[in-house]
Amino acid sequence: MRLFDDYYCNEKMIKKNTEEQYINAMFSLLQWAKVHADGLDRPRWLAASSPTLPRFWLSDFPALVKLKGQDYPLPTHLFFFFFYPISLITPPHKSFAMFRARVCTITSTTHTLAARAMSLRLYSTRNPLFEKILIANRGEIACRVMRTAKDLGIKTVAVYSEADMNAQHVKMADEAFLIGPPPSAESYLSIDKILKVARMAGAQAIHPGYGFLSENAEFADRVKDEKLEFIGPSGDAMRSMGSKSESKYIMEDAGVPVVPGYHGENQEVGFLKEQAAKIGYPVLIKAVKGGGGKGMRIVWSPSEFEEMLESSKRESIKSFGDDKVLVEKYLERPRHVEVQVFADKHDNCVHLFERDCSVQRRHQKVVEEAPGPGLTSEIRNLLGEKAVAAARAVGYENAGTVEFIMDNVDKKFYFMEMNTRLQVEHPVTEMVTQTDLVRWQLEVAAGNPLPMTQDQLKLHGHAFEARIYAENPSNHFLPDTGNLFSVKTPNASPDVRLETGFIQGDQITVHYDPMIAKLIVHGQDRNDALRRFRRALEQYQVVGPHTNIEFIKRVASHPEFIKGEVETGFIQQFEKDLLPPPSAPNAETLAVAANAIRLKELADVQINSHDPHSPWTSMRQAFRVNTKDSQKFTFNVDKENPYSITITPSKQAGLVDIQVVNDATKETIKSFTDVESHWDEEGQLVSSIDGKKTKSNVVLRGDQLTVFDDYGRTEAHLATPAYIVASAKGADSAGSVKTPMPCKISQVLVTPGQTIEKGQTLIVLEAMKMEHVIKAPATGTISEVLYKVGDLVEENQSLVTFADDQ
Repeated sequence: MRLFDDYYCNEKMIKKNTEEQYINAMFSLLQWAKVHADGLDRPRWLAASSPTLPRFWLSDFPALVKLKGQDYPLPTHLFFFFFYPISLITPPHKSFAMFRARVCTITSTTHTLAARAMSLRLYSTRNPLFEKILIANRGEIACRVMRTAKDLGIKTVAVYSEADMNAQHVKMADEAFLIGPPPSAESYLSIDKILKVARMAGAQAIHPGYGFLSENAEFADRVKDEKLEFIGPSGDAMRSMGSKSESKYIMEDAGVPVVPGYHGENQEVGFLKEQAAKIGYPVLIKAVKGGGGKGMRIVWSPSEFEEMLESSKRESIKSFGDDKVLVEKYLERPRHVEVQVFADKHDNCVHLFERDCSVQRRHQKVVEEAPGPGLTSEIRNLLGEKAVAAARAVGYENAGTVEFIMDNVDKKFYFMEMNTRLQVEHPVTEMVTQTDLVRWQLEVAAGNPLPMTQDQLKLHGHAFEARIYAENPSNHFLPDTGNLFSVKTPNASPDVRLETGFIQGDQITVHYDPMIAKLIVHGQDRNDALRRFRRALEQYQVVGPHTNIEFIKRVASHPEFIKGEVETGFIQQFEKDLLPPPSAPNAETLAVAANAIRLKELADVQINSHDPHSPWTSMRQAFRVNTKDSQKFTFNVDKENPYSITITPSKQAGLVDIQVVNDATKETIKSFTDVESHWDEEGQLVSSIDGKKTKSNVVLRGDQLTVFDDYGRTEAHLATPAYIVASAKGADSAGSVKTPMPCKISQVLVTPGQTIEKGQTLIVLEAMKMEHVIKAPATGTISEVLYKVGDLVEENQSLVTFADDQ
């Protein structure tokens, strides 16, 4: 027998072949078919019905064989010794592949092989996936689920609140339904509304995402009652794992290590204090139904136990309506290590290795990585075994995460809780296992076996994930809101992935979680991944609300993080390094920023000078200057330190000289000569300055300037020009306000007779494709408004007059 490159066999008669040789040949060919049967994740084949075939053959490859449209129980002397795919077809109720096979007949006399071609249909036992699913969530997780669904040809249904009417998940879905006003309780947490939409849309299953209703046992039960599939675990599994005390009893019975402590019903103060003494201080008091750090208190000595217990109970009753607590040993150098598990309806359960989520603020994760740094293979295997045992203990199905707290000294780990949903940080696991966990969820919910066995799952390199939040790290990580005015992201690649539900121009509102996106980066090992991670963070540039990007960059560059020495107290321990006070801006950054504004003005003037109706045609020079030979810009980086940047034409045509002065000290910080700058195709400013070539992203929003360059992110405000200040005729009396340049009236915010306060916005001008806000130089009363919206106004014209002028 001879096989050609196209996997076809020759027509020659083959003599003296034993049955064992045929069995071996068929086994090899069937293995080939498993690999090449694209679309059949776990095809199970029956090559023949011969009783002489080994039993494992019959059990491992059960399938229905159709020959010319009829069931064909092959006789003992028939074997397939090769087949190859002709086409793949997916009928409504069964997935199958068509194959052409060579059926070989063994004669009892000559033991020769005669081949003839026939067509076979081999049916797999795989169930079809859903035609349509509803995603009961919003933001990046809704978009994430939709991407996989669309890849699989599954239609998607979105739900949205009034605040999310223009959200990306709404635009991405095949259908979208409004379910209520912005408050979550009236929209994304409304079980009745979501189920009503599912019925109206004809969805067959509901994916809960994470957060909102994802771990609501009642919701899971109600979905099942509607004869829909819940793409997640059962309500019973959620209830078992939802109580910290009950889940710990279950884990103890399953042989999963738990933190030494008391989880019982006796809540008497004296009894709990006795238990704390037995455990040994320090101890941790935790609300039984707690989460997010609420109701959690660290007790260092017996003298403070009662005070901390009372405080924990007060907070618990307010947050959860239950003041029951548990007392556990407090680990002073803990790590947060969790294991991704997956189980199907066929009693298969696997782990997909661990993630380290120790970098946290306010008990919430910020940076995650997989696998966990510094863990031996023995610890890794044990973590996986115990996580699978935890899942099996509650009859778990679908995706889940078993969270452990690990003592970073002896590497012993203890069960904390199980998250009965897909985690925010699941992409790092996908990167290192080369899987699509949302697809796994869909397969399992459809009743199919897990796509891979434990032996098939392998680790591939290392991955990091950063949660990009709209928040201000310098102000206790408080969330921020606002319009995403400018967004530049790293280019996507097999090793760089961005999961987001927002794009440039979208609004971050007060109604929901402030997470903008997740940045996931993969590398061959931890050092490789970390280098790529830092580079991707540099390329992620957002102007609008505050973000934590600069903070995460400092985390990723910290020596202890680079060494892999991460614990849950990492941010608090290195707070001074990670949250340093503002530093003085780099002179080169200020010089480049000023030159960028000059170039924008110049470009706009050149464009508008050809329009006879444009106010720019009245200008005597190619661009407006403060004097005949120079332009001067004043930036306020902070209240105490304004900087003046003066740009003067150089002796060489097309080049400029730039001087940067600290106005507070009158000191010239640095002077640059023969500077050349231009915009590249990507909108970056390319500058030849100080003997080198640099690239900068300069964003001007009103009077706010943001620069991204080799020195990081720099923010400054354009100071109020002297012409506005000079227009005031006294500290307490009104004057007149004049146009600083030819412009168009964009907004008029005052009316005649209106009393205004110093600093109040009067008029908004549009010039140089930028808005300029004109504010009142002093308190007074408006007498006249001299222009209306849309008027074109020349330079140095009064915009309003004040009553005191008449």
